[in-house]
Amino acid sequence: MDSRAVLTRPAPPVDHTLRYGPLPEQVVDLRLPPGPGPAPLLVLLHGGFWRPEVDRTHTGPLASALAASGLLVAVPEYRRTGWPDTLDDVAAALDLLAGPLPHPVSGRTVLAGHSAGGQLALWAAARRRLPAGSPWRTGTLPDAVVVLAGCSSLERCADWHLGDDAVLGLVGGDPAAYPERYAVADPAALLPLGVPVTLLHGAEDDRVPVAMSRDYAGLAAAAGDRVELRELPGIDHFQLIDPLTAAWPAVRDALLAAARPVP
Repeated sequence: MDSRAVLTRPAPPVDHTLRYGPLPEQVVDLRLPPGPGPAPLLVLLHGGFWRPEVDRTHTGPLASALAASGLLVAVPEYRRTGWPDTLDDVAAALDLLAGPLPHPVSGRTVLAGHSAGGQLALWAAARRRLPAGSPWRTGTLPDAVVVLAGCSSLERCADWHLGDDAVLGLVGGDPAAYPERYAVADPAALLPLGVPVTLLHGAEDDRVPVAMSRDYAGLAAAAGDRVELRELPGIDHFQLIDPLTAAWPAVRDALLAAARPVP
């Protein structure tokens, strides 16, 4: 099966779409779990190398499967138009989701992201580490972060020219040109997060090499964070977000474990 098939596979319609700003991209899709009772909130940030060609619709199959597993799943859209639009939107979407929602939340929130969305999830969890004058700074912390084949270091994305230098579109240039931007946008520069992080990465990933997660795990552990890296043999970049592949049990179990209350 073509691992990219998930990018265009139809999914059930969303249950609610919330708006956090006036622009077309400034929305969040909600998929509700079965039953009316409270559920953990999972915020799933999509990938696509921060480019406008790839939007949130490709996460439909994964988000639907996770909602059916008992999670309240929120999928923010955001502008993929460069600095500072993307980070502005992610911060605003997370702030909206910290308020009242159409379904009761159990009180536990997990941030997750795939590929470029992994960078955004880690960055969102690190907002308390930003300078005091930053408009993105917040004291709110998630309970856990789960990253799927994440771009967890923007500096390495630039050094390795991932996605045909996709990070240059996000930040505006390379680390030498904009060191102050990388300092506040690169998750690897904002350690420690202070929340548990689980990294899942396919061993056969040819878009974001597994070395990215290995490097981040080492840096996070050295900074004192609780971090776990799980390398999945035979799995590539897109299989991680496809509930019809062999990666699904590991992805589902990691997200449900992150959402489970700590005894």
